[in-house]
Order: sequence, then structure tokens, then C-alpha cells
Amino acid sequence: MCQEEEACVVKPALVPSLFPLMQPTLYFSTANERVEQLPPEMAGMLKWKMSTVTPNIVKHTIARSHFKATKKSYDWLGCWGHHMKSPGFKAIREYQKLNHFPGSFQIGRKDRLWRNLSKMQARFGKREFNFFPRTFVLPQDIKLLRKAWEDGGNRQKWIIKPPASARGIGIQVIHKWSQMPRKRPLLVQKYLHKPYLISGNKFDLRIYVYVTSYDPLRIYIFNDGLVRFASCKYSSSMKSLGNKFMHLTNYSVNKKNSEYQSNSDDKACQGHKWALRALWQYLGSKGINTTLIWEKIKDMVIKTIIASDPYVNTLMKMHVRSPYSCHELFGFDIMLDEKLKPWVLEVNISPSLHSNTALDVSIKGQMIRDLLNLAGFVLPQMEDLLPSSSASSSTSSLCGGIRERSKPDLSTDEKVKRAFYLSQRFGDQDFYSTVLDVLTPDDVRVLAESEDEFSRQGEFERVFPSPSSSRYLRFFEQPRYLNILLDQWEQKYWPNRSKGINLLRSVCQKGVHLGNLLDSAHHWSSKPYTGHKSDTPIAPSPKSELTRSSVMVSSQYLRYLPGDDEYLSDHEVQSVTSSLPVITLLGSDDPSPSPSLSSSSTPSLASDSLQTGDLL
Repeated sequence: MCQEEEACVVKPALVPSLFPLMQPTLYFSTANERVEQLPPEMAGMLKWKMSTVTPNIVKHTIARSHFKATKKSYDWLGCWGHHMKSPGFKAIREYQKLNHFPGSFQIGRKDRLWRNLSKMQARFGKREFNFFPRTFVLPQDIKLLRKAWEDGGNRQKWIIKPPASARGIGIQVIHKWSQMPRKRPLLVQKYLHKPYLISGNKFDLRIYVYVTSYDPLRIYIFNDGLVRFASCKYSSSMKSLGNKFMHLTNYSVNKKNSEYQSNSDDKACQGHKWALRALWQYLGSKGINTTLIWEKIKDMVIKTIIASDPYVNTLMKMHVRSPYSCHELFGFDIMLDEKLKPWVLEVNISPSLHSNTALDVSIKGQMIRDLLNLAGFVLPQMEDLLPSSSASSSTSSLCGGIRERSKPDLSTDEKVKRAFYLSQRFGDQDFYSTVLDVLTPDDVRVLAESEDEFSRQGEFERVFPSPSSSRYLRFFEQPRYLNILLDQWEQKYWPNRSKGINLLRSVCQKGVHLGNLLDSAHHWSSKPYTGHKSDTPIAPSPKSELTRSSVMVSSQYLRYLPGDDEYLSDHEVQSVTSSLPVITLLGSDDPSPSPSLSSSSTPSLASDSLQTGDLL
């Protein structure tokens, strides 16, 4: 809490939306701010479910916004707790937020991270996916490892790690086959034996990555982080491999060294833990292009998160009532080699938020405060909070007016629009840009939520979607409509964000995002499609005369929207066929999809890349 009340900056408890008829979000403050109290009937809703792993830095931040701890299973708004098995997410109510996604262990476990990045490398090549050390998972890869070992000669070093451990537990660096543990599950990784050194010491970077949504995918990176040094000067000698203080950078390991030097100054380049910004300043003073390193790190982060996309989205559809209910902070461990190339070592789904020093408090405190603001916590309606729905809804007006309690069902019109953009293989931007020509209610809702979120990012930077993120769409196992929508929005309105915001304001004022359609302006199927950007008239030519009537959409494929797990009923398909003559449907007696519908677009639930065992 703010120590001197008169010196505190007073902040409202609720942050209004940029848009009419959108609910405000709760405000989380810094230590030198004081958050106003809400009226009693609203303040009573501020309940947080405490866990044995809830960090103090989170407890302090939510306390400043007047949250109270609760043990009840139904009336809490937020929880910072353990990851749990996917079916457990079914118990989360639509107004509650937990700090994990189901399936995020697909990059959070060392063995799954390696498997999934390896699949990406096999599919897209080493030029795009060459930022992780060669790795083997034992016991299944034992023969492959033995061959690589024999091919590598006598001077090679390997690092062995338990697949699901943390804090440096069980990690060893070895150079003899006889040192290899037998029988137990292990990750064996090529040791990066030529790291970039500072004052003779090895170090790694802890980068904080925050994902607010997987569909659409929105990724943020915190602009500061931690630099963790080994507490002994580095040596490449084989005799030194047993010295964990030399070869491991984990704080939990090195703090036990009598030579360990702490650092409480987030601007100082001293001791065995620095702020990331201090590192950039240090490297910059030596003429190193730190911007280039940072851009490479962003690229690695985006590709790694995308590797988890098919698993997380499948499990979200299976087990989570509302996409509002999940968000996640990832801790990426990254090392720079002697050529300053960054490498992903591992991804933590529960990165340590312990704050033992002023340096930790400064970085993690700001990060958690900004994260909780980005999360966009909203006050539910009173009847949502109770075990039964018998309560009065008198507080609805206090909570900011009209709000959807969960993602509304898509209309037939919206499903057809999604099918149209997802079933075609037109990769050119002119085709995709037409997705903004007619904004349906769900389009407006998603775009408004994304703009609101963008306005609350604090010291985080959104790296996906961005004006330059189109190149990443090809890395998704299957296309997702909302990713295409947001990507095109970023490209069009990034140069003039206020123009896009004003457009959405005028639309939200009419209640379009709530489904209030008094005219046909937001019915996609009622508009002629020209295949051009709406504000860029183009003279017809053989290549540009793409119309909906020339696009073949298979009726069997129309029933399933690739990438969205939404289905059109037989009645809806029939309705589309009769009421939308601009779309030519292949007869159901023709079993083959159109040539543009490649098998890679079909759901991956049954594919070998997404086995049932991987989901549980």
C-alpha cells in the first residue's frame, strides 16, 4: 500500500472502455498510487482465490485494488495458481480468470518443447527454426543419440535435464557416454559450449512473455527482464564440467555459492543478476546492435508460441466455457552464444515471481501490475456470482451496462464469412484485406476488445499481431479466421490507429457488437464481393475479377469451419444455399472438396501431431 496517503496518486477503480456499450476493466496500481474504493455492492465482488503458489508480488498488487481472499469455489474473479489437467478447466466459470491455458505444457515441458519445435523445423526448415539446441528425449531416442555421440568426436559436451524439473534440479553437463543415466526419462541436449561471456561469466536471459488469448492469438513481451549470471568464471575445460556454479545460470543454484554477489540496483551492471535494460545499455556501449538481438528474440518467441497453438486451441474448445477465462505468463530462458545469436533453452509456464531483492521487486512488480491491467478483469453481474441465479440483477448498471457474459454464438452469416476466408488458398493481401469490408457483430466485438487491450499494455509490447506479423500466419497448423482479421486490421490502421478506433466507436454506439442489427450494413452475405480493397477501386482484369460466385465452397466443408471448430447445421447449409446465391456450392453427391481445400486445413484432432495422450 502507499505509505504516505497524501503523496499517493488517486486512481479510479475502473478503467472505461474506449468504446460505447463495452464494460470497464478493473485497475491495478503501482505502489505509489491509491485506488479508489468501489461502492459496497461492487466491492463485495472483488474476491481472489488464493493458492499455495500465489506469489507475494501478486498478493500485494491485488490488495492495492481491494481484493479479498476467498476459499469458495464459485465467487472468485481471479486466481494465480497451479497448472492443472485439462478437464479441470471445465469448472472455471465464465467470469473467472486463471493464469494458465490447457495444453500450454506442450511448450512448458522440456521434452514437449523439443518435439514441437522439431516438427516445425521439419516442416519449415532450419532457416526459420534454428534457434534451439539439438535435443534427444530418452529412452525413445537412445539409438539416435548414440549415433550423434559417436559422430561428434571426443571433445563434445552434452547437458542432461529431467523433462519436467525446475530450478536446476537434476541438471548435469557430461562428456562421457558412461556418465549417461540409464532407464529414467531424460532430455539430452547439445551443450552450447561457446557462450557470450561478460567479465568471464556465462549468463542467460529471463524474458517475460504474456499471452492474453489464443484465438485470436495475442502475444506481448515485457520490455524488461532479468539477466542471471553463473557465479564462477567460465572454463571450457572438461575437468570443470561438474562445477554447477560455472555452467548453470539458475539463481536457485548460484545463490548457494559463497562467491555469489547480489544486486539491488536495476540500472547497475554489477553482481550476478542484472536488469535486462542494464544489459542492453552495457552491450550498446560496446557498439553492439541490441535492437537486432531483441528482434531475433521476438521472432523466436512468436514461433514458439505458435508451436503450441493447435494443442491449446483444441483443449480450449473442449474444456473451457469462455475464452475470457484463461491467460498465461511464460518465462523464456534465452542464451546468447559467442556470436550473439539467441537460443531458446526452455519455456517456463510458472516462472518464478519470488522477489528477494529491490531489483526483483522493481521488475516483477511493474510486470505483474501491467499484466493484470492487460488481462482486463471485469465485474460480473450479481446473478453470475451465486450458486443459483435467483439474485437480483440490480448491480448490472453499476458494472458498466451492457455486456455479453460469454462469447455469443455465431450467426449463420458469420459462419459463412469465416468459411469463405478459411476455405480458400488465396495468399495475396488483396484477397485477405477484403475481410474488413463488412464487419460482422463478432468482428466488431473482437476488434474492440483487442484495441481496448492494446491501450492497457503499459511496459509490455504487443508482438503478435503487429503490422509485420503476416509472415507468421503460414506457421499455424491450420488458418484461424480471427488471426486473419486482426492481422489485416493492424496493417490497415497501424499508421493511423485513431481512425480505426473512431470507426469502431461509431459501430459500437449502434450496439452492433451486441447483435443489434437494424440494417444490412453488417451482414456480410448481403454485400457484393469484388476481391479488392474497399477503398482502392481497381479496374477489372482477368486476375482481379474474383467474386463470391466464382469461389467454390464444398457443402461438406461449409459444415465445418477449418481452424474454428464451429459447425453449420444441415438447416444452415440449406439456408445458405437458398439465400446466398452468390456462393456456388458443390453438390453433396460430389465427395471431393474443391482443389483449394487442402488436407492440411482439416482439423488436426486425429492427426499424429495431436495424439489423445498429448491432450491429457
